[in-house]
Amino acid sequence: MVFSTSCYSQTIRLFAGRYTETGGKGLFCFDLNRETGTFKLLSEADAGPNPSYFCIAKRKGLIYAADEVMEFNGVKGGGVTTLKYNQQNGNIEKVKELLVPDGGPCFISLSPGEDYLLMASYSSSSIAVVKLDDKGIAERVTDTISFAVNDGKVSHPHMISFDPAGKKVYLTDLGLDRIVIYDFDAVSGHLKQIENGIVNFPNGTGPRHFVFNPAGTKMYVICELNSTVSVFDVDTKGGLKLIQTLTTLDGAFKGESFCADIHLGNNGQNLYGSNRGENTIVVFRIGTDGKLSLQGRTSSGGNWPRNFVIDPSGKYLLVGNQKSGNISLFKIDAKSGIPVLSSGEYKLDAPACLKF
Repeated sequence: MVFSTSCYSQTIRLFAGRYTETGGKGLFCFDLNRETGTFKLLSEADAGPNPSYFCIAKRKGLIYAADEVMEFNGVKGGGVTTLKYNQQNGNIEKVKELLVPDGGPCFISLSPGEDYLLMASYSSSSIAVVKLDDKGIAERVTDTISFAVNDGKVSHPHMISFDPAGKKVYLTDLGLDRIVIYDFDAVSGHLKQIENGIVNFPNGTGPRHFVFNPAGTKMYVICELNSTVSVFDVDTKGGLKLIQTLTTLDGAFKGESFCADIHLGNNGQNLYGSNRGENTIVVFRIGTDGKLSLQGRTSSGGNWPRNFVIDPSGKYLLVGNQKSGNISLFKIDAKSGIPVLSSGEYKLDAPACLKF
């Protein structure tokens, strides 16, 4: 576990990453009292420039930050920063920086065995695989794949991650409106696209992030550019079949809005998504067939909800509002599943990623 308090305590360990163009450090560690809504800052760390997304190893007390820049330590490319986390006092210490080819990594995830990192680079139309050494430190890049312009459209990889069973790797390409599916060779650290491994979306959809149900039989994809959620059946070979698409926006909303993040509720009955522009968290009820019906929506508690997270108890939700510079705390209504805004808030410039 990466938080130091028991499941009976209202205090839990929270991490937040942010964009650093305005200066300051990029990774913060808090003790959050969920009941009182108070944030106690334990430490802040240099996680490299613009650590806009990070992931946490379960076994080794390590954090890996994707540094979303096009030049890293004076060299063309992005970066991955490995950090050591002290569970007792919350201190975070930088261990190593590693150059990632091309630049602009916006997403990072761990392989099931925690021996590789997968990275998606939005700005440079590429993905990368990074090998970890036996201590869990990012050691070297084992694979990179760059995507060419297609019919005048530029690739923008946005999320790359394994399925729950650890058998297939899925990539959302926001720019080319598609999902690409790979096999992964854990010996060589290479990705290989599977047969019929491209699932196309309508032009201008912009698939961004996804989540699976625990069984791995359904995939839910939130699409940035047309503000929709799509539901897919996942077959035994990892293939996807579209079964439903719904809007995330209120029919009365007339402005511009762009979806960002998506998560399943811990009870498996609700799906949550964030709308940047409408500035809401939308809630869907998941039916027995995996399809969605609208449950409701609530204000994000700020402007531009880029990222949000549900706590391990399933009772609380936190939203990082990038443009208003605040983290908002919600209590999830046990009956409806709709988050209710509390008085808990922490001011943090340009929050981009939250994790417990």
